[in-house]
Amino acid sequence: MSKNTVSASNEKQLNFEDITALCRADMQSVDEVIRQRLSSDVVLVNQLSHYIVNSGGKRLRPLLAVLSAKAFAYQGKMHYLLAAIIEFIHTATLLHDDVVDESDLRRGNETANALFGNAASVLVGDFLYSRAFEMMVDVDDMRVMQVLASTTNVIAEGEVMQLMNVHDAETTEQKYLEVIHCKTARLFEAATRLGAMLCNRNEREVEAMADYGRYLGTAFQLIDDVMDYRSSSEEMGKNVGDDLAEGKPTLPLIHAIAKGNEQQSALIKSAIEQGGYDKINEVQAVIKATGALEYTEQMAQQQAQLAIDALTSLPDSEYKVMLANLARLSVHRNH
Repeated sequence: MSKNTVSASNEKQLNFEDITALCRADMQSVDEVIRQRLSSDVVLVNQLSHYIVNSGGKRLRPLLAVLSAKAFAYQGKMHYLLAAIIEFIHTATLLHDDVVDESDLRRGNETANALFGNAASVLVGDFLYSRAFEMMVDVDDMRVMQVLASTTNVIAEGEVMQLMNVHDAETTEQKYLEVIHCKTARLFEAATRLGAMLCNRNEREVEAMADYGRYLGTAFQLIDDVMDYRSSSEEMGKNVGDDLAEGKPTLPLIHAIAKGNEQQSALIKSAIEQGGYDKINEVQAVIKATGALEYTEQMAQQQAQLAIDALTSLPDSEYKVMLANLARLSVHRNH
């Protein structure tokens, strides 16, 4: 077994705080850029955007941009701006997501739409998107503009694809993985790609970092799918069974339909089509009986290993080690 294997490594297994400690000064600078660029003359924009940006997120996506740049020994300050742009785009998607999903809980707090209303959430999400593009101009690099413009477009397509899949019990594994790639993994991919591009690395290294981000983002989302049926609301910071209640056919449900008997498959399909929490206990029983969570976890571990393998061409550094450990942590977490 390779020393890089997700489940067994000779390298010290670190927690998320250990990783952020390595980049603490950099992330403080990113936070300062975020605070400065959030500023608006409109009071409600300030209130809502500060609420969502400061509501307990890990800053994982901007961290990836920082780690990617530092892995290639970047010495400038432009990665702070890129990381802040990535966070603004992510935050805008959260605001719009919660409105579409009618969610009332995120990261253990009330969602912005629950507190401020749907209209304000959508409009402030638009503000964050437009502010992000304003910041892209300051980067003054058409390659960056191209990557981020394409990324936001693909994310929007992913959101629409997911909307089309809601209450569709015939959604295939392939269709669902395509949604994950567009909706979640693409922003991870952009963060790591841009870190390498900022350092003017060759195409092979840039693509390796993009691969790392894409695989990591996929693994991260698959574990989120698992946690929706295994973790507690306190651990996740959102309601257990939210995906089922919203009629979202995530991978555990898709696998349970494929591997369950006729009665079990019919139960899952009905639950997806109807939504709500009424059948959550019966659905969880079928998921357990069909090994759906184990199947999803195994796929997540495969994606995490692919992410680690993508780092092979990087020069050795503590940042490379942290990127590998971040991939391991992505599949060994409860929130």
